[in-house]
Amino acid sequence: MHEEQKPKKESMFKKPGTQSIIGVALVAILLGGFLYWQSNHGTLLIENSEISAPLINLSANTAGTLNALYVHEGDVIPANTPVALVGAGTITSKQSGIVVSVQNSIGTFFAPGQTIVSMVHPEDLRVVGAIDENKGLDQLKPGQPVLFTVDTFGSKTYVGSLESISQTSVDTGVIFSISDKRPTKKFDVKVRFNVADYPELKNGMSAKITVYIK
Repeated sequence: MHEEQKPKKESMFKKPGTQSIIGVALVAILLGGFLYWQSNHGTLLIENSEISAPLINLSANTAGTLNALYVHEGDVIPANTPVALVGAGTITSKQSGIVVSVQNSIGTFFAPGQTIVSMVHPEDLRVVGAIDENKGLDQLKPGQPVLFTVDTFGSKTYVGSLESISQTSVDTGVIFSISDKRPTKKFDVKVRFNVADYPELKNGMSAKITVYIK
């Protein structure tokens, strides 16, 4: 006598109706999560930006003729490096850096304080951008995460963080106009990044900044 075989119970996860419900639920959860993220986060694009560092200008203390140049544009030099000879006086660098320009005109007379060699310190490199006061300036805060691109390297993205927002507008002059429309002021923002991670970035390169805000 054969035992009557009982029908196997089908797993609830294998039933077509159940799978559809689970799929809809997952989509709803993902969409809800995205909408929540979007409502609490945003981005702000600052297109008018560039890699920049303060120039360190080297000059002679006394007037004289430029008799020799010891460095070239692009040289990486340590502190206390002789860079030029003006008259009988040697001009030396006070700190390490990259030479970005030289007055390559041997025999030319230079007045005291006139720049002969300019350099930048790599650790001072920042991404500097300008933002209109009415295009999200009030949403910017130091420490916000940043991604930026550099025109030279196309779509490659770099990581940084918002370091500072200038306390005064780029153009501080008073402009009088018969128009009722007030001029829009721009403010500088600075983005810090790990220079050692991105040695290809150079002073003066054009960039675009995307700030992630909450």
